[in-house]
Parts: sequence; structure tokens; C-alpha cells
Amino acid sequence: MIRMPLATASLLAIAISLAGCGEGDKEKAAAPAPAASTAAAPAAAPAAAGKVDEAAAKAVVAHYADIVFAVYSDAESTAKTLQTAVDAFLAKPNDDTLKAAKAAWVAARVPYLQSEVFRFGNTIVDDWEGQLNSWPLDEGLIDYVDKSYEHALGNPGATANIIANTEVQIGEDKVDVKDITPEKLASLNELGGSEANVATGYHAIEFLLWGQDLNGTGPGAGNRPASDYLEGKGATGGHNDRRRAYLKSVTQLLISDLEEMVGNWKPNVADNYRATLEAEPAETGLRKMLFGMGSLSLGELAGERMKVSLEANSPEDEQDCFSDNTHNSHFYDAKGIRNVYLGEYTRVDGTKMTGASLSSLVAKADPAADTALKDDLAATEAKLQVMVDHANKGEHYDQLIAVGNTAGNQIVRDAIASLVKQTGSIEAAAGKLGINDLNPDNADHEF
Repeated sequence: MIRMPLATASLLAIAISLAGCGEGDKEKAAAPAPAASTAAAPAAAPAAAGKVDEAAAKAVVAHYADIVFAVYSDAESTAKTLQTAVDAFLAKPNDDTLKAAKAAWVAARVPYLQSEVFRFGNTIVDDWEGQLNSWPLDEGLIDYVDKSYEHALGNPGATANIIANTEVQIGEDKVDVKDITPEKLASLNELGGSEANVATGYHAIEFLLWGQDLNGTGPGAGNRPASDYLEGKGATGGHNDRRRAYLKSVTQLLISDLEEMVGNWKPNVADNYRATLEAEPAETGLRKMLFGMGSLSLGELAGERMKVSLEANSPEDEQDCFSDNTHNSHFYDAKGIRNVYLGEYTRVDGTKMTGASLSSLVAKADPAADTALKDDLAATEAKLQVMVDHANKGEHYDQLIAVGNTAGNQIVRDAIASLVKQTGSIEAAAGKLGINDLNPDNADHEF
């Protein structure tokens, strides 16, 4: 595939050294810190935890692989639907076709977000993920921005504006961007060594469709006019031929990236990643599943995606900041964690997958630990549903985190607390399966 130079870090490195297996994380990745404080959660597993039946555990890992394949297949199919909507928009740029493209982007996020739990235990996913979902990004790298735009300090490409220029100056180097192709865009990620230079993925497409959200912590999302994509009379924005080429190329790259990951998890392929995973000892697969659950729950979702934006009262630090879709991002990230534990996934066509699960293994070892974790997962989903309900009534995530919004801030704090508590239950459940050194990543956050 086309690979960009996004840096990655293997967050499972400590777990590997302790237990001889594992993989990693990416966005704002940091070296794994000691396990976070989860005082409100169940205590670590007792030493008496028994060894899991290998055949039963293998069945759980195999079903996990089935779910991963299904999720990425759905992400690919919804990305292709997005591409169709983008093509229709470019063929006839108007308010209706732009609205349809935006709706297709939001729909494409649903399965993809449920895949993020696979990142942290599987290096092949983590090394690949940055090209699709890195954030936050300095949008001035891509296109025009408002004069109030505040970019990341020290970023030499923060105002490069690839769409307006065929050559950009980065320090002492000049970078040729005359031809806007998937290959060229992939090569521009982390331009000049800055992680804020993100040229590809869902959020680049989001910015191209919505434009900047200039509302701060007030109501409203980005409001890019469809005329930014017109050619000739009525066109706005300037350099519309290059903007059109950019949107088309970045959408194609998204699809080719997803196709690659679908191939990595396709069943009955002798030498792909799935075959390797299923050939490993079952405990290795279980550890990857549980580490992914814990690390997304704690360091990434509770920490990077919620705690950071809440403490800074900063909409610039919310994940889907251009579209105001952040409530759905958080909800479906958490849904992915729950999917892995329960061995469930509801496909975009409504088909529900069920099968051998971590829950069934834990329930056999300790029914109380299984019940505790299922209760915590359900409680977290309920807390995030409150965010979704508020957004559906017009109060989005960027408003919830605003200075002075005491009730809104508390909604976010409650969700963070629930995620921290469920991480403790994940560690306890792992202990019941004989995995006593899970060490989910906390991304250097204290909870």
C-alpha cells in the first residue's frame, strides 16, 4: 500500500517484555507508564486464577478475528459509499450533494470507530492506523484558513496550503506538490517532522467537506460552502481544481488503506496477519484483546480524547472537531470495547454477529468478575449515550466542555470516571484468565 511516514510507538512493549507477546498505539503515543490508578474498580485478580482451556480460548480468538474482518469490511464498504457521494458532489457541487457527502462521512465513521479497539494489541493495525485517523491536524497545511487560525507551535507546514500552491517551503527545503495524487498526499504526513501535519485520512476529508469550525465552544460546526468546489461562475475559495483533486485523491487513499487491512484479516489466507494470530498460543490472542480494550478505554478515550479537551476547555482537542460528530466518535469507540468482550458486532446491514467470547471464559472462571465487567461496560455506554442525547438536542461535545458549563463538564467527567472504572474491571477479568500483568496504557494521564 501507499505508506506515509507517521511515527508509531509500540505501547505493548512492556507487556511483551513481561509476557512474551503483544503490539501497540499511535495518536500522541507515549511510552507505557505504570498501570493507572483504578481504585474504584475491582481489585487485581487473585493468584488462584486458573489456566484457561486452550481449545475454548482458541475459539474466542478465532471469533475475534471474524469480528475484526467484518468491522473492516464494513468500514471499506461505507468508505466506498462515501466515495460515491463525493463523486456525485464533485460532479454537481450544491448544498444537497454536499449534505449527502457529509452524511456518508458520518455513516462511514460508525464501523471504523468500532475498529479502534483492535489497534492497541495488534502492531499491524497500529502502524497503519495513523494514515487514516490521525488528529488533531493543522488544517492550514491543506487549505485556506481563517485569520484567527492558531496552529501548533513550531510547525513549519502549518500554513503551507497545499491546495493553493504547487510548491511549499518547509524550513530550507522546497517540496513539490504540483501533482495531487494519493501517493503524494501520503508522503506529506508529518511534513517537516511535525505530527500536526496530517494530509490524509478521515479528518482531512472531514475538513475538506465541513471546513473550519469557527464557533469555538458555541453551537455550530464547520460551514464550508459547496461553491468551494465549483469551477467557473460562482466559485469561491480559489484553486478549486486542486481542492477537487485533493478530495478525490484523499478519499481514494482511504479506500485503498481499508482494503489492505481487510486483506490482513481475511480468513483462510495462509500468510496474512490473521493466520499468524490464530497460530499463536491462545493466551497471546487473549492478551492482545484485553490490552486493546484496556488501553482504548483508559489512555486513549478517557485520556487523550476526553480528559485533554475537558481540562483545556478546547474544541481544538476534540476528535471530530470540524463536523461536531465527536459524541458519536466516543460512543462507537466504547461500543468497540464492549463488542470485543461480549463477542458481538452489529454489521451495517443489521446482521448481528455472536460467538465465543471473553465474557464466556471469564464467567466460567469467576461469574462475579464477568458480571462486574458487563455492568461497567453497560454503565459506560449509558454515560456516553447522555452525550449523544445532548448532541441530538443541539448541545454538542464542544459545548459540553466549555468554561462555565458546569452541567456539561460533569457529563464528560462522569464518562471519564466510568471508563476508568471499567478499565479496572478489564484488568480484573484478565487476571481471572491468568493474565496478571496486562498494564493497559494510560498515555501518561493520572485519573
